[in-house]
Amino acid sequence: MDADEREIRKKTLIIMAIIVLLLMIGGFAYYVYYRDKQMANMAEAFALEKEAMMDEAFEMEQIYEGQIMRIGSDSLITLLTTEQMKVQRLQEELRTLRMTNKSRLDELTKEITTLRKIMRTYVIQIDSLNTANQKLQAEKEQVTQRYRQATSTVAQLTKEKEQLTERVNLASRIDAVGIQVKLINTRGKDVKKISQADQFVINFQIAKNITAPVGEKNIYFQLRTPDDDILTNPKSGVFPFENKNIPYSDMKSIEYDGEEMAITLYFKIEKYLSAGSYRIDIFADGNNIGRKSFALER
Repeated sequence: MDADEREIRKKTLIIMAIIVLLLMIGGFAYYVYYRDKQMANMAEAFALEKEAMMDEAFEMEQIYEGQIMRIGSDSLITLLTTEQMKVQRLQEELRTLRMTNKSRLDELTKEITTLRKIMRTYVIQIDSLNTANQKLQAEKEQVTQRYRQATSTVAQLTKEKEQLTERVNLASRIDAVGIQVKLINTRGKDVKKISQADQFVINFQIAKNITAPVGEKNIYFQLRTPDDDILTNPKSGVFPFENKNIPYSDMKSIEYDGEEMAITLYFKIEKYLSAGSYRIDIFADGNNIGRKSFALER
């Protein structure tokens, strides 16, 4: 082999060596690129899965918070709070979980699946309880409404009864009508001036009333001066009226039979009386059955 052939062979070997080296460098570069790309894809998938789990855990925490707000059972609140704290701990671990710890991410995925199943069970129970409570509340409102209606009916009947009783009492009350007051002197003659008078003479009629109770009745009367003082004498006293005892000027007992009855009452004047407007009130059966005002001259 001459020198030229050796030179050519040497160059061929060098070229082949360069080609092999380039192929090796290219293969290694491709391997590094493929590995980096695969790791990037894995990191992206890890991040997406972690983010999805974080979102799911946050959603579960909010659902628990909402359920706790809408229930009134202390024992159930305690159970929900315990489960909510588990979700919060899982959230905290997810926030600090490294990308290289894929096995722990898978474990946490199983845990959050279990926690969601538990949460759904509680939500179903709470919805059932709320439905039952709403039904009970509706029934309570119906019962309350019926009670109010019944109470209103009783009150109305009581009022009607009281009104009827009042009408019956009014219908059965005797009345003094045609009240006349005059003055007489010591000889029994009518006089005009009080300075000449010895007695008051009061005439009136008890009106006919067949619904009024019959029998003995006490008729009381009050003579009031212009100063609104009640005139009294040794025969005066007190009688019951509107839950208290009040004074009377004089009284008379009668036997009432339901028919019209004329009554005459006398009152002896035993003190100085001034001119002015006087009044007489007549009472029977606990009622004021008649009243009349009259003027007297001195």
